[in-house]
Amino acid sequence: MSIANSNTSVRFRGSFLRLYSYLLAHTPEPAVLRDLRHETALQHAGRERNQVAPEQGRFLAWLLETLGARRVIEVGVFTGYSSLAMALALPEDGCLVACEKDEGPLQLAREFWRKAGIAHKVDERTGPAVESLEMLLTEGHADSFDFAFIDADKRSYQRYFDLLLKLVRPGGVIVVDNVLWYGRVADPEETAKATVALREFNAQLLNDSRVSFSTVPVGDGMALCRRL
Repeated sequence: MSIANSNTSVRFRGSFLRLYSYLLAHTPEPAVLRDLRHETALQHAGRERNQVAPEQGRFLAWLLETLGARRVIEVGVFTGYSSLAMALALPEDGCLVACEKDEGPLQLAREFWRKAGIAHKVDERTGPAVESLEMLLTEGHADSFDFAFIDADKRSYQRYFDLLLKLVRPGGVIVVDNVLWYGRVADPEETAKATVALREFNAQLLNDSRVSFSTVPVGDGMALCRRL
């Protein structure tokens, strides 16, 4: 890389960081969410990217408020940032079904659900998410949810999505995180299983007559899918 190109790259990174700092400064984030984000960095150092960014959390909350959602499913909880952001946006009698297989980070999620006073809104389902979603169908919850959010095992996205289309009502919304996968989906030399699975999922969405969708470059890319 030439010196000129190197300087341009440094300036670009600097501009991006300034812009992102500006975005964060203008993103509403309740103190309890900010505290959870910091505690996650302390207790789960190196895994912070498993939680959504503040602007994504606010976007999810805004969507729920705009849709008037009351019943939500989350596939992939980690330490609970996105579930907390969404539960805070739900009405007092709202319900968020939180599907997570990893007991470790759930402990922190539970702690902050209690701190925020929204634990009564959370229906926790531990174990493999596919089994949890199938159980919800068995329990008679088909077509009863207003909103769903997927942020879990990338290789299972299609299975989650197909099950959620049975659980979310017509007109309901499914949001899928990480569909841009840090740019890897656009790199033909990237052949990791998760990357390939996301490429296949994104391609399938283009021809899926069950939904209308739009991909937005918020965070690591979010596909917004409305069930038809």
